[in-house]
Amino acid sequence: MSEAVIKSRAQKNSEELLLGDQTFTTITNDISGIPEQKKAPIQWKLAFALALSLVSVFVGALGYLIWEGVGIWGVNAPIGWGWAIINFVWWVGIGHAGTLISAILHLFRQNWRNSINRFAETMTLFAVICALIFPGIHIGRIWLAYWFFPVPNQMAMWPNFRSPLIWDFFAVFTYFTVSLLFWYTGLIPDLATLRDRAKTKLRKKIYGFFALGWRGGNRQWQHYELAYLVLAGIATPLVLSVHSVVSSDFAVSIIPGWHTTIFPPYFVAGAIYSGFGMVMTLVIAARSIYNLKHIFTISHLDKMAQIMLLTGSIVGYSYVMEFFIAWYSGNPYESYAFINRALGPYWWAYFLMMTCNVVSPQIMWFKKLRTSIIVSFIISIVVNIGMWFERFVIIVTSLHRDFLPSSWTMFSPTFIDIGIFIGTIGFFLLLFLLYARSFPVIAQSEVKSILKSAGENYKKLRDSHE
Repeated sequence: MSEAVIKSRAQKNSEELLLGDQTFTTITNDISGIPEQKKAPIQWKLAFALALSLVSVFVGALGYLIWEGVGIWGVNAPIGWGWAIINFVWWVGIGHAGTLISAILHLFRQNWRNSINRFAETMTLFAVICALIFPGIHIGRIWLAYWFFPVPNQMAMWPNFRSPLIWDFFAVFTYFTVSLLFWYTGLIPDLATLRDRAKTKLRKKIYGFFALGWRGGNRQWQHYELAYLVLAGIATPLVLSVHSVVSSDFAVSIIPGWHTTIFPPYFVAGAIYSGFGMVMTLVIAARSIYNLKHIFTISHLDKMAQIMLLTGSIVGYSYVMEFFIAWYSGNPYESYAFINRALGPYWWAYFLMMTCNVVSPQIMWFKKLRTSIIVSFIISIVVNIGMWFERFVIIVTSLHRDFLPSSWTMFSPTFIDIGIFIGTIGFFLLLFLLYARSFPVIAQSEVKSILKSAGENYKKLRDSHE
C-alpha cells in the first residue's frame, strides 16, 4: 500500500484525534500528572492571581449592594431589568454546551468529544453556579431567597407557579442536578486512578472516598456505562427545555420585542453558540498551559468551529427573522422596537452584537482560519462578548422606550453593576483553576477508548496488515 493511501486513510478514519506514539501508560501519566504536580505552572499562578483580584472586587461590590439595596444599580423605570438578568441569561447560556458535548454527542458516538467533554461538563457546573447568584440578588432581599423554593414560609405564602421566574428556578435547578450527577459519574474511574497513584495518605483517603470503591471490574464497568448512558438520555432534553423556559421570561410578556414565539429556539441556538465559545477558550488555554497538544488536537478545534459556525448562522437567521416578523405583524409598536434597536440610541450595542455574533464567525468557512489556534481563541472570546451584548440588546432596548413616550429613559450601569459582573467571571475562573489542580481535566477512560482507532502506533500496525 502506498504512503499516500495510508496517509489519506489515517486522516479519514482517525481525524487525528490523538498525536504521537501514545499508549495507555502515557495517557494516564499525562492526565493524572496535572493534579499530581507539586508546583503549578507559572501561567496557572498568574491566572489564579487575576481570579482572586476579580473575586475580591465581587465580594466588595456584593457586600455593598446587600448593605445599600438594589437602588445603587443603574435600573430605573421602565428599565427594571438591568445587568442582573442580562448576566443570568448569559451564564445559563454558557452552561448549555456542556450537556450538548457530553450527552448528545455521546449518544451519537462522536469520538471527538472524548478529549473535551470533561471541560464542558465542569464549565456547565461553574457557569450555572455563577448564574444562580443573580436571581438571588435581583429580588433585592437576598436573605429571603429561600422564597424561590416551593415550601411554606413564615407568611404562609407560596411562590406564584404561573410566573416564568419560578419555572426558571425549577428548570435551572434540575439542569444543575442532572449535570452534577453526569459529571460525577464520569469522574469516578479517574478518581480511582488518582487514589491508586496517590503518594500521601490524605490524598489517598480523599480520592478513595469520592471514588466510591471503584476497582475497575467488568461488572462495575457495565453498571458505569449503563448509568452514563441513562444520564445522557435524561440530560439531552434539558438542552432544549432549560433555555426555552428562560426565554419564557420574555416571551410571555406583551413588551414589543419580547412577545414572540421565535425566542425558545433562538435562545437555545444562542446558548449552544456561546457555550462552545467558552469551551474553546478553556480548551485552548489548557492546551497551552499543560502542553496537551497531543490530546487536544487541531481536529477538535475544527469540529467545535464548525458547530459554532452552524449555530452562529442560526442566530444570524433569527436576527433577520425578528425584523421580518415585526414587519409582517403590522404592529407599529413591534416595528418601531426593532427599528429602534438598529438605528436608535443603542445602535452601537446592536452593531457590536451583529459584528461579533454574525460577521466574525463567517471566517470559519475557511479551514485554514478555523484550524488556527490564535484565530480560534480570538473568535471564541469575541463570540461570548457578542452574546452578552445580545442579552443587553434584548433587555435594555426593549424596555427603555415603553408605550408611553413620557416614560422613555436611558440605562447606564453603575460601578456596582460592572463590579459584580466581572467578579463572577473571576469566580468562574477561580473555580476552574482550583478544579484543574485537584481533579483530572480530561476523562482518561474516554481518551483510552479511542486509542486503538486514533493512536498512531495502532494505525501503523493496522495499515501494515492491510
